[in-house]
Amino acid sequence: MAQHSIKNIDFSKTLEMESLVEYQQGQVISRTLSQNKSLSLTLFAFDSGEEISSHSSGGDALVYVLDGEVEITIGEENFNLTKGETIVMPAGIPHALFAKERFKMLLIVVF
Repeated sequence: MAQHSIKNIDFSKTLEMESLVEYQQGQVISRTLSQNKSLSLTLFAFDSGEEISSHSSGGDALVYVLDGEVEITIGEENFNLTKGETIVMPAGIPHALFAKERFKMLLIVVF
């Protein structure tokens, strides 16, 4: 059996990315698709009002919003993103996320 770098997702099947992680009341739900020393791919579903407090990452982190609305703080700047929008949070710069309403995202971190 071949060893795969991507996990927790069906292979050779058409899927809707947004449906691969479900909302749960009062929670942040994640589904890791790949994680190694060079790359991390994770899907998230945030209930409204949930957040990830300010922190820094060792890699550049790209957020792609799949659904809903999020406020992202990078350094001292705030950005409001909605479905279909993306932003890069640079390595070493503090950033935080706050769900203005329920939202889903694909997070890609490149180390």
